[in-house]
Amino acid sequence: MKSPLGWIEPPQSPEFDEYTLILKGSVHVKTKEKNYKVKAGEIFLAERGTTVQYSTPEEETEYIAVCLPAFSIEKVNRRDE
Repeated sequence: MKSPLGWIEPPQSPEFDEYTLILKGSVHVKTKEKNYKVKAGEIFLAERGTTVQYSTPEEETEYIAVCLPAFSIEKVNRRDE
């Protein structure tokens, strides 16, 4: 996936585990407990039921997201802010 500079995803509490591997750039991940900056070569695991919000405020970013079980729009539970 490619994420443009300034992209912000709505908060979500997915019903699946999501592994995000950063290939280029960085992703900011906001949870209720902590904020993370995940850089190229690193992986972030958002376990099912965790409320997360992804953004790319610093640069265009390329990453791979793997969801187990598979992603579905019905199971991502996105919220509008």
